[in-house]
Amino acid sequence: MAVTRIATIGVYDWDVEHFLAALHEHSVTQLLDVRQRRGVRGREYAWANAQRLQASLAEAGVEYRHRPDLAPTTELRHLQYEEDDRQGIGKRSRTVLAPAYAERYTREILEAADLRSVVDELPDSGIAALFCVERDPEACHRSLVAARLAGEYGLEVVHIRP
Repeated sequence: MAVTRIATIGVYDWDVEHFLAALHEHSVTQLLDVRQRRGVRGREYAWANAQRLQASLAEAGVEYRHRPDLAPTTELRHLQYEEDDRQGIGKRSRTVLAPAYAERYTREILEAADLRSVVDELPDSGIAALFCVERDPEACHRSLVAARLAGEYGLEVVHIRP
């Protein structure tokens, strides 16, 4: 296996220009979209809606792949939202995942996922980045995927932050 690193990146607190520049700075040549719903509310994040994002990535020379098998279900997302509500925090300001969400995501999604296919499809040059919406990887399931890839396949994880 030639690739030894994988990155993670979110949508929040980026604009498209800085997002693409960060991908380039970290040698990202493949973006793995692990969102279930590939849209983001708010005009400032319209660039991250699937069609616009794919067009921007293509222009920047970054391959796009959607990995719905790694996305949380609607039920799981609502479990996290309930915890956010209980704590009185907004989705955009969350800094950690609810323990119940992390446990269920790991058991229901991650343990059933074919992570070997992720590793087998990593780019020959550059690195791949797991992509979702949350700013902080600790507040997003992409960190769970990255940690599993690190543990099972020895990949070094780089979290790209705004």
